[in-house]
Amino acid sequence: MRKFLNLIIISLTLYACESLSKKADKITKNEEEKLNKFLGKTESELKIEFGKPEMVELIDNQNRVLIFYDSKFKIKCERKFEIDKRNIVVGFSSRNCF
Repeated sequence: MRKFLNLIIISLTLYACESLSKKADKITKNEEEKLNKFLGKTESELKIEFGKPEMVELIDNQNRVLIFYDSKFKIKCERKFEIDKRNIVVGFSSRNCF
């Protein structure tokens, strides 16, 4: 009987972990789809959506990286967008955003 209860507890724990993993994957996919819409758009369109960036970095190829921060439940979300010389979004990355 004890082995059976342990098996049930282990099964429920694994199921809960799998559910959390699926939710995290879905949130990540939604974030990526949202940010993909900005590829090929202008810097102005990006700023309309996210406002003024908190930081701007210059990178080796003369492109700029605009960095936007947001907080949700005291978790700091960071979104970075690479802007080329023509002020077009050519890349992005996202961390801790949901």
